[in-house]
Amino acid sequence: MPADFQDLVALMSRLRSPEGCPWDREQTYATLAPMLLEEAYEAFEAVEEARRGRPEHLREELGDLLFQIVFYAQVAAERGEFNIEDVTERIHAKMVRRHPHVFGDVKVRDNEELLRNWEALKAEEKRASGEDAAGEDTSLLDGVSRKAPALMEAHQLTTKAARVGFDWQDVDDVFDKLSEEIEELRAAIRERRAAGREAEAEQQRVREEVGDLLFVVTNIARHLAVEPEAALKLTNRKFRRRFRHIEQSLRSRGRDIRDATLEEMEELWQEAKSSDE
Repeated sequence: MPADFQDLVALMSRLRSPEGCPWDREQTYATLAPMLLEEAYEAFEAVEEARRGRPEHLREELGDLLFQIVFYAQVAAERGEFNIEDVTERIHAKMVRRHPHVFGDVKVRDNEELLRNWEALKAEEKRASGEDAAGEDTSLLDGVSRKAPALMEAHQLTTKAARVGFDWQDVDDVFDKLSEEIEELRAAIRERRAAGREAEAEQQRVREEVGDLLFVVTNIARHLAVEPEAALKLTNRKFRRRFRHIEQSLRSRGRDIRDATLEEMEELWQEAKSSDE
């Protein structure tokens, strides 16, 4: 009989028992944290393969991620804090509560109104739990983790702001902002060159302008319904593939890439690019 969720929970309990695995018994919240993050990223990358018609890797990675969640819940149960049933019960109740248009009699006109209602419900939950007792010194953006990768954080911050109407009207407006930020970065670079290599203030301005530029590009992706972290990961993989082609081609000729000219490498890059198309 195929294993179900409760079988996985029982397996985790056995692994943590005195008769189980010594390594599993030693794990704590802190030691599990890097593995949780790693498994989440591996599942994130597997999404692209699933989108291209290869879902097997995503199935595997979701299993690994689920195992980490069950692992955390088992550690918590041993500490007398909560168990996996508490986890599933709370998320089930939360999703029912946040979907009154599905499980209640609330009517919404469109996704924009739906998302506004979602944010309002989250704010109400915070007030009810005491997290926002006074309603002061809090922000709609507090729910976005400061520990998230910067590209992902920018996407989430502006997605939340857009839900209350703080957004460009369309993507053409964002492109206008992109042109503005490019010119500001060029001006900052000119100032740094004029000031010399030890110009710390000018270098700081360049750093800030680069950040502004990346922030605007993230908003272009958002307006085009493209997840920027996934898009950049895709480009990173493409760069790896094409650069490896350069290395292998030179190696087959008895050449080291360190001795190749830029013109040679560019020719091989274009060759790799053509094979991708």
